[in-house]
Amino acid sequence: MIKYQCLIIDVTIGSQINDDKDIYEMRRGRVMKKTGVFNSVISKLIAEMGHTDKLAVVDLGFPIPKEVETIDIVLDRGKPDLLETVEVVLRELKVEKILLSEEMKEKNPETLEKLIELIKQKNGEVEVEFLPHEDFKKVSKECKGIVRTGADKPYSNVILVSGVIF
Repeated sequence: MIKYQCLIIDVTIGSQINDDKDIYEMRRGRVMKKTGVFNSVISKLIAEMGHTDKLAVVDLGFPIPKEVETIDIVLDRGKPDLLETVEVVLRELKVEKILLSEEMKEKNPETLEKLIELIKQKNGEVEVEFLPHEDFKKVSKECKGIVRTGADKPYSNVILVSGVIF
C-alpha cells in the first residue's frame, strides 16, 4: 500500500491540516465552512463574480427573469428578510455600487435607510443609484444571479455591483 503525504491548508483560518482523519473527512465533504455564506449555491456564485458583476437580492413578489440563475431561499413570508440576507452576502462580497428602485424612497423608506446604513457599516461607502422600477427589472436580467428572499415589504430589492478588494 502506498501512502501519499500532502499538505492541506485550511484557508478559512490558515492552519495546517495533516491528520489522516481530517483529510478523509475533507474528501467526503464533511468539513463545514466556519464563516461566510453557508448556502453553497450563493457562496459559489459570489466566488465566481468578477469586478462589476451584479447580484440581485429581491423580495417575495419580484418577477424573476427566466434567463438568470435564481436561488430561492424563501422559508415563509418575511423570512429571511432583505436586510439579514444582504448582511450575510456582504461577508463574502465586496460591493462598489448598489442599484435600487426609485419607488423605494416613497413606498419603503424605513428599509431603504436601514439597507444603506447596513451596507456602509459592513462594506464601506458605496455609490447609490436609483432607477425607475421598470428599469430595475430590466437591469436584473444582466445579473449573474438573483437571490429571492421572503421579504414582504414593497420594493425590498437591491442589485449589488461587485467591487475589488485591492
